[in-house]
Amino acid sequence: MAGSPYTCVLWDVDGTIADASAGILPRLVEVYAAFGLPEPAQSELSRWIGPPMFESFRDLAGLSEEDAHLAVRKYRELAMRDGYAASVRIYPGVAEALQRVKAAGVPQATASSKPENQVLAILEHYGLIDDFVIVAGALPDASGLHDGKEAVLRRALHRLTEAGVDVSRPVLIGDRLHDIEGAAPLGVPVIFVTWGFGEPGESAGAIAEVATPEELLQLLLPQG
Repeated sequence: MAGSPYTCVLWDVDGTIADASAGILPRLVEVYAAFGLPEPAQSELSRWIGPPMFESFRDLAGLSEEDAHLAVRKYRELAMRDGYAASVRIYPGVAEALQRVKAAGVPQATASSKPENQVLAILEHYGLIDDFVIVAGALPDASGLHDGKEAVLRRALHRLTEAGVDVSRPVLIGDRLHDIEGAAPLGVPVIFVTWGFGEPGESAGAIAEVATPEELLQLLLPQG
């Protein structure tokens, strides 16, 4: 760990570790059809990757809060039907980066707005689960609404602390503005990756922006 400026590394999943976009659009088409909405445009897909689904159905699809809850439930049912790891690919070089950080002795965790059971399924399917000390994703409340990035990040840091990890100098790796906004109240710096689904300007507030896993490793393990 002496070679890293960070005591732990937290990773977003969608758009940072994994690209699940190939499976998302077909499910969105089905959900839109169930609510009598026109099929969403392929060009709009990137706006759905990362933020909580409830917010997207409410803000992007224009559904009422009640219908947005129903849409999320329908979407989750479709994801379960298809298999959580179906139509998902791991970004080139990311698996190797995870292994390098682990080998350097820097503890890692996920902090994803994706439901935690889906994160676990993807990591297990691709043999990445052992690279992480803990896995944290979104969990539902009593109404079925999953929590956002700040809550997930807070839970990830708590679980790392319980596991005996030093969380005094954490860093979050993410690809969307909501990663930066969720990390800000906790004082967690964000390294923004451009291989995900972020749009121009979304990296404002990040401490750095990188285009490849190799560039990311230069910041995480500058002496590695």
